[in-house]
Amino acid sequence: MTVLSALREDLHNARIHDPAARGNLENVLVYSGLHAIWSFRLTHRMWGKPALRGPARVLTQLTRFLTGIEIHPGATIGRRFFIDHGMGVVIGETTEIGDDVMVYHGVTLGGRSLHQGKRHPTIGNRVTIGAGAKVLGPLQVGDDSAIGANAVVTHHVPADSVATGIPAIVGPRTAKQRERGVDPTTYVDPAMYI
Repeated sequence: MTVLSALREDLHNARIHDPAARGNLENVLVYSGLHAIWSFRLTHRMWGKPALRGPARVLTQLTRFLTGIEIHPGATIGRRFFIDHGMGVVIGETTEIGDDVMVYHGVTLGGRSLHQGKRHPTIGNRVTIGAGAKVLGPLQVGDDSAIGANAVVTHHVPADSVATGIPAIVGPRTAKQRERGVDPTTYVDPAMYI
């Protein structure tokens, strides 16, 4: 995929995921999530060259300062990744993210240990992660799953599931939750409050 076609795909993806998106020029100028993703693509390429790892980290920190979003250049991110609002998003070094994933502000894809190696989550395809959610450790979130707002996930989430609460309780997605545009903050198990 060429750089221009990737930019076009990102802009189209922003219009699909955000009903407030008015046009490509506005999105290019004001969408911090797009800016962070574009910067990540550059730093990720730099990370692959040992001599450029230091400058990649410096550019990552500059991007963090400008956007409020920190994506480690060692992370792996698929196509059509979208960050809505963005402020406070942190994505760790060994995180792997599939295609068509959407995260909201305040999301952390982080680690739970200080050992070298895989210590961050692997996120499948078509996953939505609600505002403030924390997905921690070398766990897997299966395809077509959703993480509710402010959930703290520390165990694997099977495909086509919903994880809500602290610690997150995992259950199958309902037909309503599979509908496009359903707010992940509504993914609440009423039994939790009885």
